Amino acid sequence: MGVMNRFMSFFGLQDEVEEIIDQDNKSPRQDSQEAETTPFESRKNNSRTNNVVSIHSQKNVRVVLNEPRSYEEAQEIAEHLRSRRPVVVNLQRVRTDQALRILDFLSGTVYALNGNISKLGGNIFLCTPDSVEIQGTISEILADDH
Repeated sequence: MGVMNRFMSFFGLQDEVEEIIDQDNKSPRQDSQEAETTPFESRKNNSRTNNVVSIHSQKNVRVVLNEPRSYEEAQEIAEHLRSRRPVVVNLQRVRTDQALRILDFLSGTVYALNGNISKLGGNIFLCTPDSVEIQGTISEILADDH
């Protein structure tokens, strides 16, 4: 049966006639009982042969913690983002100029992936791909030096 015929019979626009191979004769014959089924019944019967997919097929999400020591490690963080894993980046152990370069690189990566970047604390950032939604904000607490 051609693709167009299958399409037409799927929507009930054409009568569907099944051909069944006779086991003894090995020749096609028409089965009158199959010809009397409606397109809905035939789709319902065919859907039973499909694989069953679990609703709970969502994988566990892994959050990566990264504390780069130099700008060269920014590409490794970008690879995690490209693999759709959120990354918490701690920039407290790099010089300020290096931290700014890393943050610029990660901002571009997140932008290209339609993701988000949020500041969690002093020089700590959460970078997420588009599959992860960040909700809420964290306000900075200013320390009073008395």
